[in-house]
Amino acid sequence: MPQLPVRSRLRRLLSCTLWPLLYAGGLAGAGMAFASDHPLLWFNATYLGLALTIGLFERLMPHEEAWLEPDRETFDNLAHTALTKGLAMLGAAVLTGIAMTAAAVAEPAFQRPGSPWPDHWPLVAQIGLGLVVAEFGLYTAHRAAHRYLGFWRFHALHHSVSRLWVVNTGRFHLVDSLWKIVLSQTPLLLLGAPLPVFLWISAVTAVTGLLTHCNVELRTGPLDRVFSTPALHRWHHSRRRDEGNRNFGENLVLWDQVLGTYFNPPRRPPAEIGIDGRIARGVLRQLAQPFTAGGVRAILGKAPAALTPTAAIRPAPSRGRPRSHQRGGRRPSPR
Repeated sequence: MPQLPVRSRLRRLLSCTLWPLLYAGGLAGAGMAFASDHPLLWFNATYLGLALTIGLFERLMPHEEAWLEPDRETFDNLAHTALTKGLAMLGAAVLTGIAMTAAAVAEPAFQRPGSPWPDHWPLVAQIGLGLVVAEFGLYTAHRAAHRYLGFWRFHALHHSVSRLWVVNTGRFHLVDSLWKIVLSQTPLLLLGAPLPVFLWISAVTAVTGLLTHCNVELRTGPLDRVFSTPALHRWHHSRRRDEGNRNFGENLVLWDQVLGTYFNPPRRPPAEIGIDGRIARGVLRQLAQPFTAGGVRAILGKAPAALTPTAAIRPAPSRGRPRSHQRGGRRPSPR
């Protein structure tokens, strides 16, 4: 059997080891940031460093060569990322402030002796439990965003991209992001999870998000059965509804496995992704678009005045699922 050239062998080795290396490196950097005197500053530095590293590998060993072509969305993607990450950092700062106030001023008022959270467990075990709990909320929010028009109108912004790469990781509407935060964080608050669990779940979500959207040739093999990997997430961005309405997990695919939405066939994911509708150009227009009847019609790929405003925002048949996501059709895509 002829031997592969050294460059090809190196690329294959990197494709098999890069995902766990980048994942572990990102979390290690987060751990050092949390242990520092300026955790948010150093966590942002870690996040930026990981994004730049992934961007370099996207050029060296891309999964899809076509996805290297510019799409005129880079500025909007970066702006949405700044908004969503800024929202996350604000939440972390608020949680930190509450924790510090509780410890210094009002600890007795915040104590919850009957809290069901197992705070006697090792921190690693608490983080694992927190991930499973938070992931159910993330899964529920994500699946609802694909099923109901009231949520899809915001989530469609994320699916409107024509290529996947590290820069559109944070391309989410603020309402979409808030919806996921509420459903994932509230159960942890009610259970009495401590601040470090929230911080580590945020770190895992940030690192996983960068990797799931990257345009790097990665072979994740058995990791696909546990984690939300690029291989699985590329199927989720398929324009076919029987493929795209799968793999809703943000960090883990546990709930996809349990609830029957896991999808990982033995073939290459489609390079053509996106929706059939039209997303406005410009960050401010994109944020405003889901709040108008005309904007929703454009998102769904309908003519501007073909229906009355009431009909334009009514969920289509098939158990409340938007028409764009009924079986046998395609998602709306920019024109």
